[in-house]
Amino acid sequence: MDTILKDMNPIIQMLIVMSLFSLLPLVFCCMTSFLRFVIVFSMLKTAMGTQQVPPSIVIIGLSMILTFYTMGGTFQKMYELGSVPYQKNHNIIETINEGSKPLKEFMMKQTREGDLAFFVELSKGKAPNNPDELTVWEIAPAFILSELKTSFEIGFIIFVPFIVLDLVVANILLALGMFMLSPTIISLPFKLLIFIAVDGWALIVQGLVTSYN
Repeated sequence: MDTILKDMNPIIQMLIVMSLFSLLPLVFCCMTSFLRFVIVFSMLKTAMGTQQVPPSIVIIGLSMILTFYTMGGTFQKMYELGSVPYQKNHNIIETINEGSKPLKEFMMKQTREGDLAFFVELSKGKAPNNPDELTVWEIAPAFILSELKTSFEIGFIIFVPFIVLDLVVANILLALGMFMLSPTIISLPFKLLIFIAVDGWALIVQGLVTSYN
C-alpha cells in the first residue's frame, strides 16, 4: 500500500489529501478538548437561563481558543512527527500514522479504561499487548464517550446552585401569593449577580483548562 501511494500520480495524491482535509472539522470537534469546552459552556448558558446570551458564536469561539491553548503542544508534536516522513519520501500513509500518534496519546490520557475496553472488545480483534497497538477507531469513540460523561458531570455541578436559587425564589413568590410572576425571570438578576460576584467565568475556564494538565 505504501509503495502504491508513493508511486501514485501527484494529482491523485493531492485529491486524497484534500479529501482528508474535509475530515478535519470532525477531528477537531470530536477528538480534541473542544468537545468538553463547548458542552460545558452550553450547559452553563442553559443553567443561567439567559437564552441567547452569550451568543452561540461566542461560545464556539471561546471553545476554539481554549482548545488551541490546551492542545498547542499536541498540535506541534503532530506537525513535527508528520512532517519528517512526508519531507523524506512523500508517503501520505506514513505521514498520517506518525502525525496521529500525539493525538492518540492525548485521547488515551482522557479516556476511561472501561470505555476503551468496551470498544476494543467490540472490534472483535486481537487484544493489544501495548497502547501503541490500539487504533484510532478504538480510541476515538471511547474518548468521545468519556468526554461526554465528564462534561455532563461538570454540567450537573454547575446546574445545582442555579436550580437551588430558582427553588428559593419560587417558594418566596408562592408565599407572597405572586402566582402570575415567573420565578425564572425574577431569579435571573440574582443568578447574574452571584455569578459575577464569584467571578464565575474565570473559575469555570480555569477549571476546564487545568483539567487537561
